[in-house]
Amino acid sequence: MPTPAVAFLARTHGFQAGVVLSASHNPWRDNGIKLFGADGFKLPDALELAMEEEILHYAAQIAAPDPSNLPPVEDNPVLQSDYIQFLIDSVPGLTIAGLRIVVDCANGAAAAIAPQLFSRINANLGADVTLLNIAPNGRNINENCGALHPAFVAAEVATRSADLGLTFDGDADRCMLAGAHRNVINGDAILLMAARDLKARGLLTGDLVVATTMSNMGLEAALRRSGIRMMRAPVGDRYVLEQMLQHNAALGGEQSGHILLPHLATTGDGLLTALVVLDLIARTGKSIDELTADLKVFPQVIVNVKVRERRPLDSIPAVSLAIRAAEEELKDSGRVVIRYSGTEALARVMIEAESEASMHHHAIAIADAIRHELGV
Repeated sequence: MPTPAVAFLARTHGFQAGVVLSASHNPWRDNGIKLFGADGFKLPDALELAMEEEILHYAAQIAAPDPSNLPPVEDNPVLQSDYIQFLIDSVPGLTIAGLRIVVDCANGAAAAIAPQLFSRINANLGADVTLLNIAPNGRNINENCGALHPAFVAAEVATRSADLGLTFDGDADRCMLAGAHRNVINGDAILLMAARDLKARGLLTGDLVVATTMSNMGLEAALRRSGIRMMRAPVGDRYVLEQMLQHNAALGGEQSGHILLPHLATTGDGLLTALVVLDLIARTGKSIDELTADLKVFPQVIVNVKVRERRPLDSIPAVSLAIRAAEEELKDSGRVVIRYSGTEALARVMIEAESEASMHHHAIAIADAIRHELGV
């Protein structure tokens, strides 16, 4: 089941919690745990930390349980069907007639849902839906496919002369798109389309969208032209949601394809995002390329550096000096965002600038400084 399916079922079927074993958008070997409360929201950081400390404390004192004494776990197809019905009900009257769509399920959780979902939606509509990477074997999840490799679905769209490509990550809480011209359309562009549509229908509370520090300056400019404010939260969908709840925002998300629509769901949902986009295309009669034509993206580069430890970067003179040099030169013509990954032993260096030369120069300089001080 996708991560957002577990969140949905936890809050609608009387469960006390939801637990997802997932590597999310990473390789299978990075499997971790995602936890949801009975309300369908991810548990707060402080509560997760307290639980972890208690588990580690008792794990050192007790023997591992005998697997033969554990109660059996059984599939429940009713729950899966209920989630699919929730997705369909979220976009009433959706029609995809005449569209040629390529769907990349990343050999992950979407592979268990998308075939049934699109079969039920498309029963009498005459769309041409091609499903790819729907044969997970436990180790091929996210392997050169899915939302982290959107060029794959973009190439398939071109090869098959399709109108649109949809691609999800392994646990299906992200969605990225591909246009008819082999162009990748990320979460920033989805936020722009959705924000304008919600504003036009009087549903964008406070004319506000919550994005993250990684969202492109071009998105901020495009939203401003439409009379929409953009607020930035730290990277991570839970932090976006915190800002949204604090400011009563109806829309938020990340460049990576996490899109949050709290009037529909408590967490990012790639399949729900895909249906919302398809509904927008159907209602406007415009392609996603037309809907995002005025989004002028500033050149942006992200350099990942493998690190052996996570020391505060501002406490390392060489790294701090490289960051200050970039910030002083770019000022109002660019942005510098340096952070540690939340799921991998990586430092991420993101530079955005009008000048590609300056962008690459500073990204390399900062990455080299981090690599020299903290690199593996």
